[in-house]
Amino acid sequence: MLTLTEASKLIQNPLQRGVVEIFPRSSAVLERLPFMDVAGNAYAWNQEQTLPGIGFRGYNDTYTESTGVINPMTEALKIFGGISKVDRAQVKTQGKINDIRATHDAMKAKAAALEFTRVFFKGDAEADALAFDGLEKRLTGNQVLAAGTAAGGAALTLDMLDQLMDAVQGGPDVLFMNKTMRRKVNALMRASNQATEPISDAFGRPIYAYAGIPIGVIEQDKDGAEILAFDEKDAQATPADAACTSIYAVRFGAQEWVSGLQATGGMEVIDQGLQGIFYQTLIEWICSITVFHPKAAARLKAIKNA
Repeated sequence: MLTLTEASKLIQNPLQRGVVEIFPRSSAVLERLPFMDVAGNAYAWNQEQTLPGIGFRGYNDTYTESTGVINPMTEALKIFGGISKVDRAQVKTQGKINDIRATHDAMKAKAAALEFTRVFFKGDAEADALAFDGLEKRLTGNQVLAAGTAAGGAALTLDMLDQLMDAVQGGPDVLFMNKTMRRKVNALMRASNQATEPISDAFGRPIYAYAGIPIGVIEQDKDGAEILAFDEKDAQATPADAACTSIYAVRFGAQEWVSGLQATGGMEVIDQGLQGIFYQTLIEWICSITVFHPKAAARLKAIKNA
């Protein structure tokens, strides 16, 4: 049950290690998300819904019978990846084969990391049966907070951010938002005379935090589109006012909170050699995510750009 950052340190194959290392460097999600190995094409577990009753009793009395409620859950694994190709003519005319292939493999790995990140938030298995549901689809009820009920949404406040964090049991490990919201949080902290909190990520790169919780900035997908853009509907679900964004608070943990799932053995990186006129590298990952606890994550929606 390791993150990709930790798992990459144990990989002996240089090609596989080089590709796997790119994933967490390219995604604030994959930097932190732990993965569990799954034997088979799906994972089944019981999710706690209601605890059983408990209490005191008097002499010669009995306890009131009470049974907790659990929901059986199943998460199917999805096949994700792609093939990196390099024309043999490029090798003959542009230099060393390992250098050229490494460049193209890195580009494919970065594209895959950005696509996984997009699906982590925006995935919808009803619209694309080959993908898994993201947090926007999975989080419901009290785990979805609205910044405001007015048409067009409402501006972010630190009180809203505190409520979002309180919606995650035990507190979140990270707050995910776009760059504009990260700047807004910093501005709100300065306005309230709170010192901004620069910290470092797993690779020593400077990032910011709020109340000690790291802020993971979610940028563009593989096609250059903002993942957490200001393109969501307001709290009234008014299509004409689809100019809002969301902030997510997530607690990670295998078999307990939010976790990734993967087929035994993890991500595969296979050198397929020369296939016709192309040198090929297969990058394939049979994977998914799951939310083990109903309060492992929360979403603050209907935030306008103000």
